[in-house]
Amino acid sequence: MSVDPVQRICHLLDRFQQVADGLRSRRANRPAIEINDEYDVQFLLGGLLRLHFDDVEPESWTPSYAGGSARMDFLLRQEQTAVEIKYASASLNDKKLREQLIVDCDYYRQHPACKRLVCFVYDRDGHVQNPRGFEAALTEGRDGMLVTTLVRPKR
Repeated sequence: MSVDPVQRICHLLDRFQQVADGLRSRRANRPAIEINDEYDVQFLLGGLLRLHFDDVEPESWTPSYAGGSARMDFLLRQEQTAVEIKYASASLNDKKLREQLIVDCDYYRQHPACKRLVCFVYDRDGHVQNPRGFEAALTEGRDGMLVTTLVRPKR
C-alpha cells in the first residue's frame, strides 16, 4: 500500500527542524550547516525529497497566467504535486506570506502536472502569529487542486 504523496511530504516537513538541528552539531570541529534563508531551506528539503521521490524537478516554471509566470520550488511530476517554500521573517510577515501564497496558488493551478500543492512556511523564529489559523486559512481544495499549508517548526 502506497502512502499519499502529500502525507509523505507533510511527514518530512514535520521532521525538518530535527534534521536542520542535527546539521548544526558536527564532529571534529567541522563548521555547522546553518539554515539562514529560503535558499538553505530549499537546499535541505530538495535532498530530503530525493530520498522519498524518484523525480524531483527544482524550479519548474508555470504556464503564463495573468501576464506572467511563476517558478515552483519543486515539482514532483509523477505525483502531480508541487512544493512551495517560504521563509518567515520580520520583513515577510503573516500578511505578506498570505498574499504571496494566494498568488502562487493561482499560478500553480495553471500547470497541467500540478493537482496538489504543499506550501511550507519555515518559521524558525516564530514570526507567524497564529500558525494553526494561518494553515487553516490557506489549506483548501479548489478548481481541481488540493492545497496543504504547513508552518513549521510547530510551536
